[in-house]
Amino acid sequence: MTRPLPGPELPEGVDDAPLQEPGATITPYRDGPLIVRGDFRLVDQDGAEIDPGRNTIALCRCGKSGIKPFCDGTHKRSGFSAPSAPSRARPPAQIRREARRER
Repeated sequence: MTRPLPGPELPEGVDDAPLQEPGATITPYRDGPLIVRGDFRLVDQDGAEIDPGRNTIALCRCGKSGIKPFCDGTHKRSGFSAPSAPSRARPPAQIRREARRER
């Protein structure tokens, strides 16, 4: 059973156009949600599919949205703060990056 998207908010300047490349891209927005674009499937912990209703969605990162897992813009009022990029690289990511440089 799928659940319809209850009308999440995309950050200003983010459009709902599909990506031209295969797969999905997930972008953490500074002080905001995770933007998911592309070919993706969203399921709950029991494996039930959640209908995103569009090609680009905003997933809550602050934990305060009233329509989780989607963003409703509450992060703006709650003072949520987080960078777009990690403050330090995860060790596996660093190893993969170094391996690519050596090729």
